[in-house]
Order: sequence, then structure tokens, then C-alpha cells
Amino acid sequence: MAGTVRGPGGSSRSGGRPLPRSGPGPFTSRRPPGGRRSGGAGLTLAQRTRRNRVGLILLITLLVVVIGRLAVVQGVDGAAYANAASQDRLRTFPIEAIRGEVQDREGRPFAYTVDASRVTADPTVVGDPARTALALTTVLDVPVRELTEKLSADGRYVVLASQVPPETADAVEELELPGIVLVDDPVRLYPTGAVGGQVVGFVGREGEGLAGIEQTFEDVLAGTPGTRRVEVGSGGNPIPSRGIDEAVPATDGSDVTLTVDQDLQYVTEQRLGQACTDGATTRASAVVLDVKTSEVVAMGSCPGYDPGRYSETDPDLLGNPIVSSVFEPGSVMKAITLAAAVEEGKATPDRVLEVNGHIQAGDRVVTDAHDHAPIDWTVTGILAKSSNVGTIMLAREVGDEKLEEYLRAFGIGSETGIELPGESAGILQDSADWSRIRAANIAIGQGVSVTTLQMASVFQTIANGGVRVEPRIVRSVTSPDGTVRPTDEPASTRVISEDTADSLAYMLEAVVGPGGTAPLGEIDGFRVAGKTGTAQRANPETGRYDGGGYVTTFVGFAPADDPQYVVAVDLERPTSSAEGGQVAAPVFADILRYALTADGIVPSGTPRPDFRLGG
Repeated sequence: MAGTVRGPGGSSRSGGRPLPRSGPGPFTSRRPPGGRRSGGAGLTLAQRTRRNRVGLILLITLLVVVIGRLAVVQGVDGAAYANAASQDRLRTFPIEAIRGEVQDREGRPFAYTVDASRVTADPTVVGDPARTALALTTVLDVPVRELTEKLSADGRYVVLASQVPPETADAVEELELPGIVLVDDPVRLYPTGAVGGQVVGFVGREGEGLAGIEQTFEDVLAGTPGTRRVEVGSGGNPIPSRGIDEAVPATDGSDVTLTVDQDLQYVTEQRLGQACTDGATTRASAVVLDVKTSEVVAMGSCPGYDPGRYSETDPDLLGNPIVSSVFEPGSVMKAITLAAAVEEGKATPDRVLEVNGHIQAGDRVVTDAHDHAPIDWTVTGILAKSSNVGTIMLAREVGDEKLEEYLRAFGIGSETGIELPGESAGILQDSADWSRIRAANIAIGQGVSVTTLQMASVFQTIANGGVRVEPRIVRSVTSPDGTVRPTDEPASTRVISEDTADSLAYMLEAVVGPGGTAPLGEIDGFRVAGKTGTAQRANPETGRYDGGGYVTTFVGFAPADDPQYVVAVDLERPTSSAEGGQVAAPVFADILRYALTADGIVPSGTPRPDFRLGG
């Protein structure tokens, strides 16, 4: 009947679902015979006991392994791990060596180094870039925005400020900012500015010498950096008064003492600067040599540069033209030609030659400054009047091969060996390759190129009785411990006899005397010997003489009767045809006058000779 469930024996119950069967079937479970139901269904008591024992053994074994490993880590490897942790906190910082000074002959500095620091940061350690930047901005005088950008950068090293003075570095340290570290960053100073700049040179941003003495003596001046290995805290800063602090001290650089006199250097550069303002002179150079030692007492050029501001200077001006730029010297070269003629017995100061106003040289004609009818001139007169024709006549008597030997003996065509970088050897062609016109031109200073220093060295040889001493500009090197090491003595070579040198000095004095080409080279009270030069300058745009203007020179020495100093001056004048006696001789006289006066040299009082110029 609907709605009923059957009970035992056919009875039914409401819900219409049959009740579970109590007998065996899919919904029944059987208890093990004679046993009680437990978590290990179907296992006997012995089996469960055995299983528990195995689990306990496994647990004990695991505990033993863990405890053993801890014992090994703490007892055996503990020192190694502690050392590794300590090493992870160690940082190595450089200790910069203090670069040596460059000094003048009296010990006055041209260049020296002062302590300074570089402020750096490890952005990964800086906790709050904005807050750190705000703390540093006033101390470093760097905008907050710039500091914040750097402190937020990727990587572990940024430079916040360079070459900060010690007081600023102390202020930064007092802030104790996490991640901010100070390292040595010395500053190179040039107290004389542009004075001596081309000689001294400069150092680059990494502290290495890039020009002048700074470059040549880099290994001597630089010294050897040291290192400091310290333990740092969580902020990346060295831990004071505890932890590891190991240092290998730096070895400071040695001082280099020059032969240059700072006062004369200043006067020389001032006078050259005046020459460069005359509206026609684009470059002016001068060098002063001590006659006996060939030491450079002054060396300068206009325009020059300030080593402390080299990065703001035209790169073309960062050299030293006195040793690196070459020019055709013109008539100053006649001193060598006449020295060869006298030494070879082809001439004496009073020998008379009939000199025409022009002479054939191959397919060309060479003239004196102004063509003229034949004139009887002594060899002294040929030099005093700067006769091209008379000089060529004497050169032909000497011969091309022999003249080349004298030119090279005087140092033409080779470096002087001075301790400065970038020196040029000049240009001198082998005599075997000279054409007739080339031979004529070389005798009078065209077709051959020299440096200002080479020309000064020629006249040093004559003034020094015929002995050439290689020019030098470094006097000594002083180690950090105070040991002074003088530089090696320069090589010396006899080029002409003393008698020939005396004859040349006599004839060169006539150049400055009455009837000579350089009365403006005179110095009141002193006897002066020298030679003018006015050479055509090659036009840099065409390589030809047309439109190139002239290079005017004057080289000489004083006192002529007891030579002390040689001065060589050359002026580059692209738009002027003025001669050396007009524009270079006055510069020469002003520089040499100061050198003699400052050194306390007094005139000998001996009268100037009466020179015989004509026949």
C-alpha cells in the first residue's frame, strides 16, 4: 500500500524506503573474530607495536642527524662560517698617494696636491633616499633632486660629490648616514695659473699626467696608492674603534725641481703676451738658456693655458710649441753657415768678398733683401747686413755635404733630448738630395725647419766657446724621505773650436752694432751678440709661401764678452712682412735685460769693438 514501509514479517513503514539489512551485505562491517575495533584495522596488537617501534627509531635517528649536524656547524665549521660572515662585512678602500710637487729652481711650487675626499653612496644600503638627500644637500651644495636621483639609482656605487675639502668631509661623517662612504680624492692645484703651464702640463680626471712635466715624470710624481680594509656596519660605514681595520699605507710621490726661475718665467710670458696684442702676431715663443749649463731658465709661448682649467682650453693649445712646433728660421741659420766656413778655413771675420745683389741657384735667382750692385763686404759685414748672396757664396765653398755635417752637429734635424713630451726633431733633408736651389735656401734658413729650442741651442754652443750642451729643464728629484737626487749631467760635444766660436761671437755682436740689422736688440750697458731672421711662412691652407706671411726671429746672448744667457724669440705673423730686427729683437732685449738684472750681472765695462763691415 502506498505510503507504508514494510517491517519484519511483511510490515511496512512510512517513507517508502527499505531499512538497511542487518545481515551481510555492502553496508555491513565485520569485527575481527574475538577482537575489538581500533585505528589499525585488521592489524594485530603485535603488528601495531612493531610499527610504533619502527617509527620511534626513525624519529630518534632523525634527531641524532640534526643534532650531529648542529654540532658540526657550531663546533667544526663554526669558525669558517663566522669568518665568512666577517668577510662579508669587510670593505676595501683605496688610500691615494699624495702627488709630488713641481717646483721652480728656488723650490717655489708650480703644482702641488692637497687632501680632499669623494663622497660616494651604496643605494642598496641607503634606507630613505629623500631624507638622506635632504641631509646632504646643504653640506655638499648639491641640489636635493640630483642627490635623490643618485641615491635611488640601481647598482651599489654612485658618486655624490668629488674633491670636497676636509672640513666638508668631516661634516658628512658627522651625519653618520647609512650607505654614505668617503674615499680619498686629492686635488691638484696650480698656484701660478698659466705661468709655466706649457712646461708643467696637467693631470686628467683620473689623476694621471697628460702633458708637460706631469706626463714625463708621471711615475716619479704619482707615488704608489695604498689600501685600507675595514669592517663595516649595517649602514655600510666603517665600524669605529672595533672590528677589522687593516691598512697598506700609500707611498707619496717625489717632488720634481725644475731649472726654471718663476720670476723670469712670468716676465717672459708677460712680454710674449704683449707681442700677441700687436694685431699681427698670432703666436710668440721664447726660451732662455743658461750658457754654461744649457739649463732652461724660462720657456713660454703665447697663447698659453692654465693647467687648472685645461678642460676649458682649445685642445690645439695644450702642447708646448717651443719644443713641438717647427718653422723655417730664416737668417738666424746663417750663424751655422758662417761657423762652418770659419772652422773649415774658408773665411775669417775680415775676409772681403765682392757680393752682388743676386745669385743664380739652379733655375731660380736668389736675391738679398734688396737687389743691389756688387758691394765689397767683409764676412762680418755679410753677417751684419744679413746678405743672402754672400752667405750662399761661402756655403758653396764649404760644400753641401760638409755643411750638412755642421748643421747636424749643431743639433738641427734631431731632438735635443729635453725632458718634455712631444719634442720634434725638425726637418733637415740629406745633402745628397739637395737641389741647387735647396742648397742655397738651406744656407740662409729656408727649406729647413727647427724648433725654438733648437735655435737657442745653436747659439748656446757659440756662446759656450763651441761646446754644445744638451738642454735640460729638470734639476733634481726629491723623494718623500727628503733624499735629493740630481738629474744626470747632460751630454756635451765640441762642435767648433774656441777660436771659431770667438770669431762668430765677434761677428754676431756686429749685427746689433752700428750698421747691423738689429739695433733694437741692444741693452744699455751690456754688449749683446745675436742674429735676426725673417723667413717666409708656408700658408697652412695651400702649403705654399704665397699668403703665409712671415716668421720673424731673433736669437742672441749677453754679455757678449762673458756670455751668461741665451734668448731665442720667434713671432708668427701671417699678415705682416716686418723683419726680425724690428719686432723680435725688442722682445729679446726686454727678456734678456730682466734676466741679467735679476741675476745681478753687471756690465764688464769693456768697449764694443769697431767692426769692419766693408772692403
